[in-house]
Amino acid sequence: MPVQYFEDQFEDEEVLFVFRKHPIVMRLGLVLGSLGPLLGVIPAAVKPDLGFGWFWGGLALGCLLGFLLFFPSWINWYYSVFIMTDQRFIQITQKGLFHRSVVDIGINQIQMVNYEVAGFQETILGYGTILMQTYLGDLTIHNLHHPAKIQKKMINILREQGIILKNFPAKSKDLDAQEDQSEEE
Repeated sequence: MPVQYFEDQFEDEEVLFVFRKHPIVMRLGLVLGSLGPLLGVIPAAVKPDLGFGWFWGGLALGCLLGFLLFFPSWINWYYSVFIMTDQRFIQITQKGLFHRSVVDIGINQIQMVNYEVAGFQETILGYGTILMQTYLGDLTIHNLHHPAKIQKKMINILREQGIILKNFPAKSKDLDAQEDQSEEE
């Protein structure tokens, strides 16, 4: 029996690949969190005769405030995962402390997996978007770390599981061959 990695894993299911979004998704929380220590030392900066006790106490309270402001962003990043097993692709997205969204797609329903890196920031920091076309519709996953590596790994897993990805529209050579066959008949 395979090891159980997540709560909803089937008994006969094996986890093949787990990945997360790029840490850049925490940037707003990081900016807000860095304001905490700054706000904490303002009383000692405005009135320096309060002494170092006010400075260090304010800094400690500011760091605590910064942690509280950053913590929800970290929770959203850490608990949002993408899991590819030998049977399905699962997208678990944490939205706040008490809201979780789960998308579960059978891997035999995946038709195409593409990626996109658009813009200067995405190119420099190494993140992008995975575009997955399924029989059910399109699934777009933004802000993934190294999308080319993730796409390659996903395609390799699909091939190992015996799933052949369809190239739509068909290549021109394939269309020419089909036209030649129809003309001969």
